[in-house]
Amino acid sequence: MNTYQKHKSASSSLHITNWELINWKNINKYVKRLRQRIFRAEQLGQKRKVKRLQRLMIRSNANLLLSIKRITQVNKGKRTAGVDGYKVLSPKERIKLYNTMCRQTIRHHKVKPARRTYIPKKNGKLRPLGIPTIKDRIYQNIIKNALEPQWESRFEATSYGFRPKRSTIDAIENLFTKLNSRSNKTWIFEGDFKGCFDNLNHQYILECIQDFPNKNVIYKWLKAGFVNNDTFNETETGTPQGGIVSPLLANIALHGMEKEIGIEYRGIHIKRGSNALVRYADDFVILCKTRDEAENMYTLLAPYLKKRGLELAEDKTKVTHITEGFDFLGFNLRQYNVRNRGRDEKRLLIKPSNTSIKKTKQTINDIFKTYLGRPVRELIYKLNPVIRGAANYWSSQVASQTFSIMDHHVFNKTVKFLKRMHSGKSWGWIKKQYFRPDHTGVSKDKWILTDPNDTTKQVKKFRWVPIKRHLMVKFKNSPDDPTLKEYWKKRDEKEFLRFNTLSKQKLAKKTKFKCELCKQPLVGEESLEVDHIIPKYLGGKDEYKNLRLIHTSCHIQRHQKEMNCPG
Repeated sequence: MNTYQKHKSASSSLHITNWELINWKNINKYVKRLRQRIFRAEQLGQKRKVKRLQRLMIRSNANLLLSIKRITQVNKGKRTAGVDGYKVLSPKERIKLYNTMCRQTIRHHKVKPARRTYIPKKNGKLRPLGIPTIKDRIYQNIIKNALEPQWESRFEATSYGFRPKRSTIDAIENLFTKLNSRSNKTWIFEGDFKGCFDNLNHQYILECIQDFPNKNVIYKWLKAGFVNNDTFNETETGTPQGGIVSPLLANIALHGMEKEIGIEYRGIHIKRGSNALVRYADDFVILCKTRDEAENMYTLLAPYLKKRGLELAEDKTKVTHITEGFDFLGFNLRQYNVRNRGRDEKRLLIKPSNTSIKKTKQTINDIFKTYLGRPVRELIYKLNPVIRGAANYWSSQVASQTFSIMDHHVFNKTVKFLKRMHSGKSWGWIKKQYFRPDHTGVSKDKWILTDPNDTTKQVKKFRWVPIKRHLMVKFKNSPDDPTLKEYWKKRDEKEFLRFNTLSKQKLAKKTKFKCELCKQPLVGEESLEVDHIIPKYLGGKDEYKNLRLIHTSCHIQRHQKEMNCPG
């Protein structure tokens, strides 16, 4: 049997022979529905039902298939092997892996140590990553789908890091709401855990998930150790950064800060007189009314930290007044005294932080340096995602001035780049060769770096991205809540329209914001590509009616299927 016809078959043991013929719509629907049932049962306090549904999720072949797809097709590290060097890159290899794993049970899986690698941090230091094997990553995703919805119903509304449909911008908007001009919370406790992922107490994590089926395999992952330069190292504390389930385990361990520092709620609103908290993974800020209250947080947090085996990072933890401002998640939040209609007013302004601007400038500088002497179209191809990404991230706050500064920086770097590339040519020749007005006619800009061989390929401008206030996710709303289907549908569509180009918006509307191949929403972690409905080699044209927006993995799978078709 090659496809899943009904939900009931999605959890049964099936032998599959063709990856391209799997019905991903039914697979996704089954797993999503099971997640929602776990969430609802936990909300209602039905502990036995939660465990039963979690066991069903862990045994589900639909969950196994979806996990294999995510790890080997969707995730950025899909081509990265663990200590065993094993990779799964083709449909035949995925089928073979699935048919092997569906005959095994997770409790008999032999966990292997992670492969240690390092990536640079903002401060110049290196961040250690632990890369599990492909099989471990797949099993971790299976466990995550069973464990995450249970904890989504428990997590605090002010927790935003590594959670579905929650982002850094939601955290910033929450702070904007809490620090408005009428707020009496003017003292800020800026907190950061020292080596959070490396130091979390294993025993505390296991106590938090003591009722979870297959918690023993989580224990094995925590204790698996890592291999660095062909040397095995044990892990007595921490969850390895790079593991699929690690961010969830970290969130579980960090849950409960509001209760520990005495924050109380009345309904969905914080009780009057109570302090406030916003946390994104291991970065957090606590808002207090007085300096004494803010400085007392060191004492209040002591029991919380001790249970979890954590310490505060001294260089990143401090008490600040809102008029001095503070940086959080790439933004600077500060209250200013402004003159409005003859009266003095206090106004909170959130701007891109100097550190964030400096980092983006450095990324742009590195691109210009790397592509010196190479065709301009390659430079444009690399610059545009950086410009669009930074502009989209900053566009929910006060960023117009920053956009002008960044556009000026890109233009100056462009002029130097072109003068070095054509040192024997006059500026008039360079200007005529490489600068054109906006080919779409939307912008009045005339000095846009353009590929001389294709005038539709132009570098983007920061100021082309409109400044729009982000609509914060409501209180504890979760995509695992079955009662909020319409809420998430409308929110996803708004998010898509905000962060994508006009051409992609037009194509997404045509298919009602769904991928035509897998029937899943276009909004999510997976990258998107424009696909020709009738391929070019069969006479298809670059016309709107012949184009559609689909997931990258679906695009690849479609072409693999066409290549394997006879004739």
